[in-house]
Amino acid sequence: MRFLYPFLLDRRILWMLLIINILGTVYGYYWYRGQLSITPIQFIPFVPDSPTASLFFVFVLIAFLFRSNWPLFEALAIVTLFKYGVWAVVMNILTKMVSGYLPWEGYMLIISHGAMAIEGLLFAPFYRIKLRHIALAAIWTLHNDIIDYVYMQFPQYQDLFIYVREIGYFTFWLSILSLLIAYYLCIRKNRLELSL
Repeated sequence: MRFLYPFLLDRRILWMLLIINILGTVYGYYWYRGQLSITPIQFIPFVPDSPTASLFFVFVLIAFLFRSNWPLFEALAIVTLFKYGVWAVVMNILTKMVSGYLPWEGYMLIISHGAMAIEGLLFAPFYRIKLRHIALAAIWTLHNDIIDYVYMQFPQYQDLFIYVREIGYFTFWLSILSLLIAYYLCIRKNRLELSL
């Protein structure tokens, strides 16, 4: 795996990832346009989960291009990219299983969100996250779960609405798993740590 890290830090790769993530972020906010138009204003920051996760990673990539670290954004990115990447893949697969149909956008979301879940983890050796950053990411992430499943602001997958309680339960434990992975890759002793 170490052979991959110099490749990841190549400025051309960082620029390419930055452009892809900016475009993905813009498209993600566009994808949420219908739901955002009916969302109470106090919940708007917490509704577009995936584009906000990729926005966090945009800031990480900008910092890397300046050979710098922004640890809070790194913590938010690694946790939310993995969580919402995995979440979207699972929800689209479930949609196909429940309805028997998935439009082409669903397959595109499976591929793009699968990549999203992986990209945040790949850069973990370069992050400079401290426990306080993980704690703040935990507050953001778990608060987001409350907004989604107590105030019912979760992303709309109409075919899955009857499973909202089970999805909420799954999402909570996916948040915990995401935080544990971030701790393991970025905080624990003897972790792989590389310089920019």
